[in-house]
Amino acid sequence: MTRLFAASLALPLCLTACTAHVPAPQGHTAVGSAPSWNSAAADSGHVPDFATRNFEPLNRQDVVAIAMREWRLFGSPVNDDDPEQRPEPQTPAVKPERTPGLWQRVGEYWWIGMDPGMTEASWTGKHDANGRVTDFVHDGSYAWSAAFISYVMRVAGANDRFPYSPNHATYINAAAGGQSPILRAHDPASYAPKAGDLICVARGASKQTIRFASLPTSYGFPAHCGYVVATGQNGPPFGHQLSIVGGNIDDAVALTHVPTDTNGMLASPDGHSYDPRYPWCAVLEVLYDAEEEPSAGR
Repeated sequence: MTRLFAASLALPLCLTACTAHVPAPQGHTAVGSAPSWNSAAADSGHVPDFATRNFEPLNRQDVVAIAMREWRLFGSPVNDDDPEQRPEPQTPAVKPERTPGLWQRVGEYWWIGMDPGMTEASWTGKHDANGRVTDFVHDGSYAWSAAFISYVMRVAGANDRFPYSPNHATYINAAAGGQSPILRAHDPASYAPKAGDLICVARGASKQTIRFASLPTSYGFPAHCGYVVATGQNGPPFGHQLSIVGGNIDDAVALTHVPTDTNGMLASPDGHSYDPRYPWCAVLEVLYDAEEEPSAGR
């Protein structure tokens, strides 16, 4: 798995911002308070039975495989450019999230990833909760990158142990504040991500201010996280690198290469990110029930 993409994933495309308006994280109103995540989604039928009853234990192999499956569904795009250098789309036709077959898939991320009763659960890649088509340019309030993260965890069988949310800050803060039994936040300068972990960066005005030492915050902030799907790579474009898969990247599920040092760290000991595009603020270690499916291949 570690060198799966080293030779074949060198085609650069593009990467979009992941949040605009970000309310306070769902599930905790203040740092240190008890989270209120529950199993309402499972009870409502939003979640497939195989995930609700954990036909297989929550495991690293499945999370990586699910993220990779969704990446292939969107055409396997690779996005290694600087997202701040991209022009705004001039037509909705260039946005995968709005194309037939894919806007419905984004709707599944919302429906399964969010808890019942949340307005976002009824969104799609091009519609609001009332079925109205959204503005294809100014659609930052409908950004679905956190819904994608939540969807993968939900169908993998995390049940009520993961803080499902439309905002990445919810699970970043939960991990940093010890509020999730399966998430641990680490300094990017002192922990090498493993496949199945999440790496996160603040965005917008928070990009230059939110660092590991800032966490947890008592407020929501715009951010982006991606699932690590390959580590220990040595190839273009960065040499030593790993690969992550995230949602709402150039309006698709896309793979991004991330530079590391020879030990797999994302930042130097003084906290300087090796990635000129992203000052990574945290690595979220996921504590899986198993490394792989006990019945894999049978």
